[in-house]
Amino acid sequence: MYMESEVFCCESAAEKVGMLCQAVNDRYRCPDNFFDLVLNEGLSSDDGYFRFGPDTICYGRSCSGARQPRPESSLYDSIRDVRVENGNLGLPFDPTEIIDNLRLERFADTRNTESGFEKFLRRLYYRLRSLTNLTARKQIQKFRARNWKKQSFPKWPVDTSVEDICETLLLMSMKAKGVNEVPFVWFWPDGASGCLTMTHDVETRAGRDRCTSLMDLDDSFGIKAAFGIVPEERYEVSSSLLELMRNRGFDVVIQDLNHDGRLFDSKEEFLRRAKIINRYGREYGAKGFRAAVLYRNPEWYDALEFAFDMSVPNVAHLDPQRGGCCTVMPYFIGDVLELPVTTIQDYTLFHILGERSIDLWKVQVNRILGKNGLMSFIVHPDYVTEHDTLSVYEGLLGYLRELREKTLIWTALPAEIDSWWRARSKMSVVKHGNSWRIEGDDTKRAIVAYANIVNGAITYELAQSPGIR
Repeated sequence: MYMESEVFCCESAAEKVGMLCQAVNDRYRCPDNFFDLVLNEGLSSDDGYFRFGPDTICYGRSCSGARQPRPESSLYDSIRDVRVENGNLGLPFDPTEIIDNLRLERFADTRNTESGFEKFLRRLYYRLRSLTNLTARKQIQKFRARNWKKQSFPKWPVDTSVEDICETLLLMSMKAKGVNEVPFVWFWPDGASGCLTMTHDVETRAGRDRCTSLMDLDDSFGIKAAFGIVPEERYEVSSSLLELMRNRGFDVVIQDLNHDGRLFDSKEEFLRRAKIINRYGREYGAKGFRAAVLYRNPEWYDALEFAFDMSVPNVAHLDPQRGGCCTVMPYFIGDVLELPVTTIQDYTLFHILGERSIDLWKVQVNRILGKNGLMSFIVHPDYVTEHDTLSVYEGLLGYLRELREKTLIWTALPAEIDSWWRARSKMSVVKHGNSWRIEGDDTKRAIVAYANIVNGAITYELAQSPGIR
């Protein structure tokens, strides 16, 4: 068992390793100074891909080995260069930098490398979009995504590289300190094994007119959702509709400005539009934001006056903007909490892959729950209109209801997840007699959990009641 007396860290060392440990500390909220991470030597000047274990791909700088420009290359495994001394882990890379590179998609940087011709084609598509029908748009989008299966990274259909890196560092730290269990703040309230959130992006007038019937359907399965409303040009937004959604326990988030695909064309244009978007956020009382088509540039999010964003996919092989954040957990981008999109969108499933089943959703849910993660869905009222697509969505709702009956899953609105994750980010586990307790604000639903080593791997166990061991 981990004891406070086993901590090997002085004040100056804590200052030195603080940033190295930040991302791992944020994930687990372990007792102070449990993670003692140091760099083996100076980092390289160049970025690239390498491995940390046989199956985990990293991107960034490192102290040893070679870094490759593409993830498909034969990659150097940096785990061989980890050193253990006096309970410290000497690492060949900065884990916080590597994790940030994944979550902020710095390995992809697709918007900044888009050619002038590609920008022209994208603008042309959105300019002519209103003149095309669904069949024509599907063919264009299928052509754009034709080579998606050749993308080896992030890993389809769910990438958990961030979780894998953190678990490996936790395992190594426990072995370095000679402890077999470590307390931490469990990821979700009341000991839930994972979190489920449903969102509905409303893209057209027809979709807006179906919002009430979609709320009826969700309610019949015991699920409340957040509706992404486009404030300009697409359709009229009435205050009565927004009030109806909230009165029924649903929520409203701002979806882009006008859904023309040009929000991130340039920083100047983004800043201009962000002021208008922020105004609509205040007018609608919306705490959350999502960009149209999941276009994004997380480096600019400080201009948004929202508590949370929902624009970054876990894996983006089939999206117009490639990349992916490689995590199934919420994370902060400055003061904005990112709630990643961790499952395939209904439109992509129906019209790009041409599937009419929930099989892929089931696979993704199983892998997300395997990491106790966030299952976040985007289902459009615009695309579950026909019998075949509506029945698939009903099948998904039925599957989720069965799953919730068998497993303790927290079903929450995005705003509720934001409130919990912010509170959890300020919690800490402290020694209390012979047990541990959680300190911080709003800890009534927080649970102490324990990381254990079983057969050489990390497993998690919840305390029988909050703070008791």
